[in-house]
Amino acid sequence: MLIGAISDTHDNVPMVKKAVDRLNKAEVSMVLHAGDITSPFVPRNFSELKAPMIVTYGNNDAEREVLRKRFSEIGKDVRGIFAEIEIDRIRVALTHGDEIELLNSLIRTQFYHLIVCGHTHQAKSYASGTTVVVNPGEVCGYLSGESTIATIDTESRQVEILRL
Repeated sequence: MLIGAISDTHDNVPMVKKAVDRLNKAEVSMVLHAGDITSPFVPRNFSELKAPMIVTYGNNDAEREVLRKRFSEIGKDVRGIFAEIEIDRIRVALTHGDEIELLNSLIRTQFYHLIVCGHTHQAKSYASGTTVVVNPGEVCGYLSGESTIATIDTESRQVEILRL
């Protein structure tokens, strides 16, 4: 199964639309958003996304209940600051990553096969023991100058960082 990972959209609607288009073209089966959507006008721009999407909040998501409502209106699932998901027999943790002690603890437990996080705006993936950690970077492109997302193959656990 191919899943998509995104984070740090920060109200950049044109790049959100590019991310949705790219994820649809990749025919991902699920999308995980690691937070920092920022404003309640952004969720409607995910309505064309064909795959189910699970969202966690980031440190810049202030209007959380409104964000939850807007995502719910388009059939997307907001879980809060943390989500535990099982996809294709893979245990996945989804969190923004701004709580570094929590993130490091999740990695150290080796309970999760995959951890998806954001916050740093730097795209990277690495293995820590049996856990693969993926930060898809930033959709917005504001800090790094590059808009990126990631895809993860649950069978091979291969990660690809895609520039938008």
